[in-house]
Amino acid sequence: MELSLIEKSKTYLWLPFTQMKDYDENPLIIESGNGIMLKDINGKEYYDGFSSVWLNVHGHRKKELDEAVKKQLGKIAHSTLLGMTNVPATELAETLIKISPEKLTRVFYSDSGAEAMEIALKMAFQYWKNTGKPEKQKFISMRNGYHGDTIGAVSVGSIELFHHVYGPLMFESFKARVPYVYRSESSSPDECRDECLNELEELLKEHHDEIAALSIESMVQGASGMIVMPEGFLAGVRELCTAYDVLMIVDEVATGFGRTGKMFACEHEGVQPDLMAAGKGITGGYLPIAVTFATEEIYRAFYDDYETLKTFFHGHSYTGNQLGCAVAIENLRLFECEQIVDQVAEKSEALRGCLRTLETLAHVGDIRQLGFMCGIELVQSKETKQPYPPEKRIGYQVSLKMRELGMLTRPLGDVVAFLPPLASTTGQLEAMVSIMKEAIDEVTSGEL
Repeated sequence: MELSLIEKSKTYLWLPFTQMKDYDENPLIIESGNGIMLKDINGKEYYDGFSSVWLNVHGHRKKELDEAVKKQLGKIAHSTLLGMTNVPATELAETLIKISPEKLTRVFYSDSGAEAMEIALKMAFQYWKNTGKPEKQKFISMRNGYHGDTIGAVSVGSIELFHHVYGPLMFESFKARVPYVYRSESSSPDECRDECLNELEELLKEHHDEIAALSIESMVQGASGMIVMPEGFLAGVRELCTAYDVLMIVDEVATGFGRTGKMFACEHEGVQPDLMAAGKGITGGYLPIAVTFATEEIYRAFYDDYETLKTFFHGHSYTGNQLGCAVAIENLRLFECEQIVDQVAEKSEALRGCLRTLETLAHVGDIRQLGFMCGIELVQSKETKQPYPPEKRIGYQVSLKMRELGMLTRPLGDVVAFLPPLASTTGQLEAMVSIMKEAIDEVTSGEL
């Protein structure tokens, strides 16, 4: 007997970041999308409230992006970037350098944000070896940080829920705090920021001679619950890295390409990274392309005769894929002609007003937002900030209720993540926040 599509999904698939017992109880298969809406195989429509994991920009089936892929298919789908290049990869690199922080002059392609971070770590490690300081081998990572799921990226991450199983595989890194203002005992965001910067400086004073680089998400720690850094923190980290001769790796995989109301989030504080990873929104949510940016100084440390073995020995089969690069070029053209970044900055104010309506709910403890990156932290007690017991899985239950009401997202523990497509209208934002409010109210009412 032929299995139904749902039964096939339960029988053959193993989904990422998914307890498959949960999926078997609440299966979902998406069939199509149009604009900011998704449709399942039963014809039910949903708002794409998390941009298909934080990466959709213009909505689904954007005509110009569809045509860019079709046009490139008429030429070639893929050829290697090992020892040669191609037309879209070359043209995209030029465009990326023009819109990135000015000190970044080189682009290294990959397929995912995790790999882009892995590349940055390897570049930082080898940079010091190539420049005669091989003792600088260690890294500073930020508590609650997340950079992906390859071993290097996991090693500089620090989310216990995601990473505790793989401890024996990971290399050790120094850990530093990022201000979590809502959960801090400090009297103000500024005091919380300064405490963290002072602790980081003490760490650098003691260990800078052995530290290759510091890795940090840009302005917002995403996977740990949309923790927005207080003003001045990222810039302060940059100053300390410069003072103690440590490379600064900025992770813009989630925050880059307009998501926070700037092309890259580090622009909010004028930060110039030494290495920067980006992905997700680069192709408008169409194809898997990611990039690692580097300064010319870092690039030159690898540029030498082959026999010196300073080559950066890294690369994957689909690096610089023509289809992905072609759609990325068109995506960035749309950014400019449709003024996407300015629109996000403008609509973010309207979104802030919508989110304030959630403050009346008894179990909404904190609302965090930078641009179109939002997190709503649910708590058992608003007065004491006491969290719910983990076994209640309140965030997950709210996400299921939102699905029932016509919107998709994924919780981060008991933080409801809301990252709508950048093309969402004010009316659509209001509708999505209304669904969130109803779902939170219904699930948390009666929860003590």
